[in-house]
Amino acid sequence: MINCKICNSEVEKKYCPDCGHPVSLKRINAHYLLHEIEHVLHFERGILYTMRELLLRPGTNIKHFFSEDRSRLVKPVIFIIITSLIYSIISHFFHIQSMVSHDLAAQSTAAKFMDWTESHMGYSNILIGALIALFIKLFFRKYTYNYFEILILLCFVMGFGMLIFALFAFLEGVTHVDFKITSSILAIGYCTWAIGHFFNPGKIASYLKALFAYLLGMMSYYMLAILIGTLIDSIIK
Repeated sequence: MINCKICNSEVEKKYCPDCGHPVSLKRINAHYLLHEIEHVLHFERGILYTMRELLLRPGTNIKHFFSEDRSRLVKPVIFIIITSLIYSIISHFFHIQSMVSHDLAAQSTAAKFMDWTESHMGYSNILIGALIALFIKLFFRKYTYNYFEILILLCFVMGFGMLIFALFAFLEGVTHVDFKITSSILAIGYCTWAIGHFFNPGKIASYLKALFAYLLGMMSYYMLAILIGTLIDSIIK
């Protein structure tokens, strides 16, 4: 008879009867690492499955995720971080220039904010999404979705948008043709369509409100970054 290392309960078999913790942990090896990657990417249904469903029926699938089944799609926060990482790896590998150009002084705090945004797309997309969600909540206030549900919606939608940027970054790296404008139009177009499809796919107004909410949220993020950076520089000086 031994005691559980977590809850100190008596254990007779391989697992604790109270907390379920195993008596002995398996050694970390290549199999363990692959299992963890599979778990993160949810390969039993697949990140590719999530991409397909978000491409074909974003609104329907995200609503289903909210109300019926949260195991069919990759977890939303993990999804946007992974897709942003895919874009970052491709853009760094091919030395693709930043999607957002600016005339800020290189040593200014605002410029450093912009550089951080570009080099940490997973986290910055969540911050940008937090602002876009405010405008979506305002424009679609007659709907009962709360702020956090809208934020999850944006994790899925903006995550797929990053895949569009990643695809065209790869094409740009291979062909040396500048696809930044094309990728931006398609990514914004997809996000507009997906958000509008989520709320009311039958109304043009739904897509127009989605577009304005997305653009206002994006502009608000960069304006706040410049404003805060300028204030910090003025205080330091």
